[in-house]
Amino acid sequence: MQDLQLVYARQKKLVFFLLAFCALGWGFTPVQSVFAGLAIGSLFGLYNFWLLVRRLEKFDRSLSEGKKVASLGTALRFASGIAAVAIAISIPEHIHLASTVIGLMIPYVYLLVDRIVYHVKHH
Repeated sequence: MQDLQLVYARQKKLVFFLLAFCALGWGFTPVQSVFAGLAIGSLFGLYNFWLLVRRLEKFDRSLSEGKKVASLGTALRFASGIAAVAIAISIPEHIHLASTVIGLMIPYVYLLVDRIVYHVKHH
């Protein structure tokens, strides 16, 4: 699972760079709601990815110890996504809904790109 921690650390760095970009976009462009939505979605997406990493580590420990395997926490991650969308819906003048949904998916897109780059470099 050490590899999973390295992937998560890279994910955090990339999302923090994205958040800095969103802050610049929010401060210097007229489409502030779009950048706010991307930032909110990315934060919730990173939280969801953190939950997934934590659950996968617990899953791995359970398998190695021969214990019963627990759930991977899909319901909690769905609830987090719903919370991000609920925030965007509740204040649509400040947070763009579509960009919030796109922001939720950004950590997973980073993960896909990271794995493709890893396989290209090592195979």
